[in-house]
Formats: sequence, C-alpha cells, structure tokens
Amino acid sequence: MNKSHPSRGLAFALAALPLAVQAQGHASDADDAAAETLNPLVVTAALAPRTADESLASVTVIDEAQLRRQDPTDITDALRAQPGVDVTSNGGFGKNTGVYLRGTGRESTPLLIDGIRLRSATDGAPAWQFLEPRLFERIEIVRGPRGSLYGADAVGGVVQLFTPEGEGEPTPRITLGGGSFDTRRASASLSGSEGGTRYYVAASRLESDGYEIVDGEGDKGYDNTTGLMRLSHTFAGGAELGVLALRARGNTEFDGYGTPGDTDYAQQVAGVYGELPITEAWRSRLTLSEARDEQETPLYGSVFDTQTRTARWENTLALGPHELVAGTEYARDEVDSTTAFDEDSRDNTAVFTQALLDFSPLSVQASLRHDDNEAFGEETTGSLALGVALDEIHTLRASYGTAFRAPSFNDLYYPDDGYFVGNPDLDPETSETFELGLRGQLGRGFWDLAVYRSEVDDLITNIDTDGDGFVDTPENVERARIRGVELATGAEVNDWTLRAALTYTDPENRETGKRLPNRASRSLRFDADRALGDWSLGGSLIAQGERYADADNTERLGGFATLDLRAGWSFAPGWSTRLTLENLLDKQYQTVRGYNSPGRAAFVSVSFGGR
Repeated sequence: MNKSHPSRGLAFALAALPLAVQAQGHASDADDAAAETLNPLVVTAALAPRTADESLASVTVIDEAQLRRQDPTDITDALRAQPGVDVTSNGGFGKNTGVYLRGTGRESTPLLIDGIRLRSATDGAPAWQFLEPRLFERIEIVRGPRGSLYGADAVGGVVQLFTPEGEGEPTPRITLGGGSFDTRRASASLSGSEGGTRYYVAASRLESDGYEIVDGEGDKGYDNTTGLMRLSHTFAGGAELGVLALRARGNTEFDGYGTPGDTDYAQQVAGVYGELPITEAWRSRLTLSEARDEQETPLYGSVFDTQTRTARWENTLALGPHELVAGTEYARDEVDSTTAFDEDSRDNTAVFTQALLDFSPLSVQASLRHDDNEAFGEETTGSLALGVALDEIHTLRASYGTAFRAPSFNDLYYPDDGYFVGNPDLDPETSETFELGLRGQLGRGFWDLAVYRSEVDDLITNIDTDGDGFVDTPENVERARIRGVELATGAEVNDWTLRAALTYTDPENRETGKRLPNRASRSLRFDADRALGDWSLGGSLIAQGERYADADNTERLGGFATLDLRAGWSFAPGWSTRLTLENLLDKQYQTVRGYNSPGRAAFVSVSFGGR
C-alpha cells in the first residue's frame, strides 16, 4: 500500500462522517436505537456490562445484524482488518489461521466462547478456522492487555464469541445455501423462552471442495459439522443455572510440502454455571468448564488431543455507583498425543480482583491478578485505567497494563524430530502497555482514536537456526517494541450504516531492528450497508500493506485490496435470500508464504424464520 493508494483518501473521508453528523445538531429520540448500536454494551473488557465509552478500553463489537448482513463463511472474515486485527491463513476453508492483535503473536489473543476459553495446549493458539459463524450472534474484540482479568496470553487483547440465549415464542430458523468451489451450507436452529427458561439449539453443516491453495497441488477440501445447545433458567429468587455445549468436527485437506494430506479435527466446549444473589448488592457465580482441541493427521501418523478443565469462582459487589469484582480460578491442561512430550499436564491457580469506580466525570478501573503455574512459576499482572467525560460527547481515557504469554507444550517439551525441538529453558514473555484514547459519541455517529506503545521482554518467537526456511526451535527475543495508532468510526445516515477502521502498527524486534514476521503494518476496512424496504445492499473494502514472512525481512509478501459486495431480499413473510460476492476483483495475494488466498467467489442462501 503506497502513499497514493486510493482507499486512503476514502477512509479519511469516511472518518469525518461522524463530525458531519455532529454538525447537524443533537440527536433526537429517534436516534436512540442507533446510539445503542454505535455505543453498545461490552462485557469482555471489564467483566461487567459497560457501554463502549464507559469500558475505558479500545473495543469493537460485531453484532447479530452485521453478522447476518455479511454472512461470512469463516469467523475470521468478520475479524479481518478490524481495528488492530490482522489475520493470516494457509488458504481458505478450514486451513491453519492466525489472529494477530496489535502486533502481538498468534498465541497472544485468547478466544472465549461464552466465557469459556478454547485453544490448543500444544500449539498455544485457537483453531479459529473450525468455528461456524452462523451459530454466533455477537463478537467482542477488546484490544490491549487483559492479563489481570484473563491470565496467560492476553497480551494483545481478547476476542469473545457469544451464542444466542433465546427469548420469546419458539422461533425456528433454517438456512440453505452454496456457491463457488462446490460449497454447500445448511444450518437450523430453534430458540425461545418459557417462564424463566431460555433455550437455543442449533446445528450446521458445511462442505466445500476447496481450491488450489498451493500452485500445482490440486484443490483442498473441507467439511464441518457443528452442534450447539444453550439452556438456562432463572429462579424466582434471582438465582440462575445454565449449561452450554458446542462441538464441531470434520476434515480438512492440506498440502504437506508436496504431499497431499488431511486432518480429522474436533473442537468442543462444555460448561455449567450457577449464579446466586447472596444479598441485593453481592452476586456470586461459579463456572465449571471443559474445552477440547483434537486433531489427527494420518500423513504424519500424529494425534494431538488437548483438554483444559477450568473452575472459576467470581464475586461482584455493588457499592452505590462502584463495583468490586474478586475471584479465583483453577485450570488444568492435559495432552494425549502420539508425540512423546516430556510433560503432558500442568496446573494453573490464580486469584484476581478488580475495582470499577465511578466519580463522575472521572472513572477509575484497577485490577490485579496472580498466577501460579506448575510449568513456569508465578506471574503477577495488573492494570489501571482512568477516564474523564470531557463533555456529553467526548471521553478521554488513559491506561497502563501488564500481561504475559505462557510457553505452550510445543514451545517447552516438543521432542527433537529432526525438524523442530522444544526449548525447556524458555521464559514466559512479559509486556507492559501504555495507551491514550479519545472517543466521541453523538446521536448517529461515533469515532474512537487510540495510540499505544507496548514493550515486550523475552518475546517467544520461532527461529530458523540453519537458514533452510523451516522453523527449528523457539527462543526468547530479549526486547521487542510494538507501537500503533487505531481509528474506528461509524455513522448511520439516511438508511446507510457506515463503518471504517484504520490501523497502523509498528512491531519491531529491538535486537535486530527488523519488523516482527507475519504482521502487516497498515490496514483499512470500510463497510457500507443500506436498507431499501425489503432489500438491503452493502459491501466491504479491505486493504492491507506488505508483510514479511521471515524474521530477517528478506521475504516480502505484497499488500493487497479486496472488495466484497452483498445483497439481501425479504421476498415473503419469514423468507429471505442473500447473495455475497467475495473478492470481486479476483485479487491474487498471500498472507502466509506459499499459500494462495481464495479468488473471486459467489455464494447464495435462502432462509426461513428467525428474528
């Protein structure tokens, strides 16, 4: 992306839209719904519901309406180029995917599903590519360190996916569709509530023959079957009991350095929680959960099955306008694999506390957490955020936070197989981040500007020690620095819903002066949608700058821009159809060296029921 890139002028023009909205005068009562959409409630940032401006954090919410309009095939299609977010992939349709938040590593962004963490304990990162986006109604992206709330790996931030709770009369929804690459999709759900009981059950199936992710190696297919159940009941006294169960399984084909292979996978989340009002001011919540990541690859004769069992006890005390949160958490990782790890389990025990203080117009958030891990010892993390409501429109915030990334089982214990070997002497990477932000909110427009600087010690990175192009072992980089600027803005004007995000990131290895690999330094996302009676039209423009595939910055992957278009039509009561055209200009690009991203594609779907 060079200085003359046309999308840059477009982005800055859109960034000024909320100012134009402001110039039109104060919002009327008719603007309330738009204001709630543009300043939504967020729970991930502070463990308690806060509007985006009250959260004192850089947050992005992708709500149900946005997900329905965009109808992404992959959950990361909705994340791509959001403020501070970079996504890499070894090809589309179920291929290895990494999410980099604010220039930190792919293992430094925890993924939560309704509060339950899902990841591979061996690899250290979530398998984003196996999650079906149609089963979720909301995504929250919180940028900046959250180690004091969520423990290990929340260095760049946290992403949380929410499933529907169910409300009102029994509501079915059925969607059938398909399109390019011989892709077929189907999903069905039933949701509702009766008395104090809420329920949501759903299932989905996706099959695709895929495309040629590596030149000359043939199409690589993918299939996914997912089931989801969420059930909760609120008793007369205010106590609540709920369960969640999600399981995704299937097969994905890949290119194994010239030899075709495939992986059978399963992703599973299960949990039960109970919440009890001890007094009018004190609520106590206990959650017991299990998450599994299972993968079997016959080509390599490998099985990697990991599970994490967690017990979390959280207490919230309301003191007038203030809230105190305190709790404890115990987690155990276990590995069952054909690879003989030196260790196959580890425990982590933590205690945490947080104060949410409101001295209007000043707000204060302070948190502290102590982790004791069987594998690498003790870590203490904390954060402090201050916010000032400058007037009815603008909120200024400043924050400081620390975090750490725990070495994975692969990092520490992987045996020498001639290609890779773990490093038992690795230290956890630690970070401290300073951030300054300003958010404006008025009627049908908002804007949020954030600047930050992170200093990372003992950054864990994979090293190619013999220069053959393949990773050999992980090592600690003594010092890294990441600094950046993010601008997010949006407006609802004359039936148009407009959003834009501009990101500049400078992730540098301070020992070499080189950019950290696999990260793009500049990105733009622009979404525009318009309602036209029974019709809706929209599109997304995504542009990213170059990135480097290696630590020495000798292998450059060029920048790119893609354009997606979409249209929806409610053609009868309860019936609708949707058409999406992805990568309309058929841009050829790579985010991981050697792996092609999908070209031009078209998908159509028909739905019945739902809200």
